[in-house]
Amino acid sequence: MKSSMFPRAVGWGLLLLSALAALCIAVLLSFDWNRARPWINQRVSEATGRPFAIRGDLALQWSSPEAETGWRRWVPWPRLSAQDITLGNADWGKTGPHLAEIRQLTFSLNPLPLLNHTIRIPTLELAGPVLSLERTADGKNNWTLAAGGGAEPSSWKLDLQRLVLSQGTVKLADATARLDLKVDIDSLPAESAEGYGIGWKLGGTFRQTPVQGSGKAGAVLSLQQDTKPYPLQAGVQVGATRIDIAGTLTKPDALAALDLRLKLSGASMAHLYPITGITLPNTPPFSTEGHLVGKLDKAGGRWLYENFKGRVGASDIAGTLEYVSQQPRPLLRGQVQSNQLRLEDLAPLIGADSNASKAKRGAPAVQPAGKVLPVEKFDTASWGSIDADVKFAGRKIFHAKDLPIDSLVADLHLKDSVLSLTPLSFGVAGGTVAATVKLDGRQDPIRANLQLSARRLRIKELFPTLDTLQASLGEVGGDAALSASGNSVAALLGTSNGEVKALVSKGTVSKFLLEAMGLNIGSVVATQLFGDRQVQLNCLASDFKVTQGVMQTRSFVLDTDESVVNVSGLIDLSKEQLALEIQPRNKALRVLSLRSPLYVQGTFKNPDVGVDKGAVALKLGSAIALGAVAPAAALLPLLNMGSQEFAQCAPLEAAARQKPKAGKQPGAR
Repeated sequence: MKSSMFPRAVGWGLLLLSALAALCIAVLLSFDWNRARPWINQRVSEATGRPFAIRGDLALQWSSPEAETGWRRWVPWPRLSAQDITLGNADWGKTGPHLAEIRQLTFSLNPLPLLNHTIRIPTLELAGPVLSLERTADGKNNWTLAAGGGAEPSSWKLDLQRLVLSQGTVKLADATARLDLKVDIDSLPAESAEGYGIGWKLGGTFRQTPVQGSGKAGAVLSLQQDTKPYPLQAGVQVGATRIDIAGTLTKPDALAALDLRLKLSGASMAHLYPITGITLPNTPPFSTEGHLVGKLDKAGGRWLYENFKGRVGASDIAGTLEYVSQQPRPLLRGQVQSNQLRLEDLAPLIGADSNASKAKRGAPAVQPAGKVLPVEKFDTASWGSIDADVKFAGRKIFHAKDLPIDSLVADLHLKDSVLSLTPLSFGVAGGTVAATVKLDGRQDPIRANLQLSARRLRIKELFPTLDTLQASLGEVGGDAALSASGNSVAALLGTSNGEVKALVSKGTVSKFLLEAMGLNIGSVVATQLFGDRQVQLNCLASDFKVTQGVMQTRSFVLDTDESVVNVSGLIDLSKEQLALEIQPRNKALRVLSLRSPLYVQGTFKNPDVGVDKGAVALKLGSAIALGAVAPAAALLPLLNMGSQEFAQCAPLEAAARQKPKAGKQPGAR
């Protein structure tokens, strides 16, 4: 009797449990969930620390999950739909009373992860959301929610796997990044073949610069999907800078893989720093297009802008650059080359472009009318944000006739705010000029060091605009060593210390030029009528000591078979003034000579040459002053060699040192 009663009791128990389960399901299915809104509103408000309200209908349905297997497939998933939802803003917020307003929200919920305090939502559908995001200058934001309104974040974890948008608006007021943007999102009529499902338009300001743009994206954003790419297309204008992208993104929540066609254009590459965080130099207007691929990982990420091509000013550029996210600073490395480089397009790198060019790239017109050396300050504030190792090659250089530079190779290294060009090499006048430059941006003002050597620069090609040198032979070589401090080219040269030397030997020089220097008027007239001839050049030796920006001649002697010319005085790089005296001494009797020496005075902008009022003396004075007027070109030959090739100049230089001539002060005659 007892044995038969036990199975019967178990049967009745199971039947009762089944009935209770059926009753619960019936209640859940028939329950008016709008009655639960006050309870839900209260619980969510407590969890987020913000006022939360479902002001429209609330409905719940149950479904069997098709993606699950085994016994998990028998656990039903609730599908919640709510209308007219609001989530309150932070109490300090200035963008309005609500952080979020949603016309309709629909999502399914996997109930099993709730046991581990994880809210796993396979798909979240938003219709008509309006998000008002805000961040203050001290980094505080209104989208970080805290449990119970406290400072600690909630212990619950949100695992959102897919996001579906139809229409909506996102507003962002970010005082930290100085952003004030509004993005309007709308569904496209039908999903295109490329997978685009929504379109968007952007407007606002970035650092008080107008921003506008538009683009397209996929309708379904798979945040956890590693294999299905999410399509993107966008065009954004930030002031004069234009950014266009088209491609795909995989696993958007982690930017796991980005594969885009990227176009960039703007008034200056330096303007990209606030947008990209990558330090680039000042340039003329530019445009580039290339393939951008990238991937984030636990160590950071790598982004490759490969096989890009474009233009900077009138010059072409091409190459590949890689951005590596690492500590303590990210690294930019790669190679850039130009097949046809216009020298004028390099001027903005050191602020040597005109005021009109500065205006085009958004820089103030700071260059005084009477100054030649660039006064625009280097922007070292961003040097510490990145390290760099970039090789640059200009294979063919187009330039003004008076700047005989035909090629350029530079290895740029930036590490911990120290910028080095090692090496910096030019092809100049048939020879080479090699330099190492170091600028220490950790100090204010910048500390700089320059080591420079020139080899086999041809006189004829070095001064191509001087007609009297076009029949001349001979080569120039030498070295220079300078140290300085300053935040511009003018300030660096104006505080420089060191020495600058040059030697010329084994050549010939125009007799017309020498006769003009000796003021032998009869021979000048005869040469003009009956032609010029070459005079053997024994040696030219120059030696300048540089102290606080003043180049003082220790010796400057030109020796030929027929004359000796001594130059003495100084060049003040700080004040941009000249005070040079040229003393010719003939080795033979002349038809007629004026015994007064030549002087070169005035400013770099307006040099004053006398006594000769003719064009020959003016050209000579311009040639001597060229080192100050155009230092990037003409200071190059003022160097020291010390090789056997120039050994015969040593006696001449030593003799000149024994009787140095005092230079005149700038402005004196």
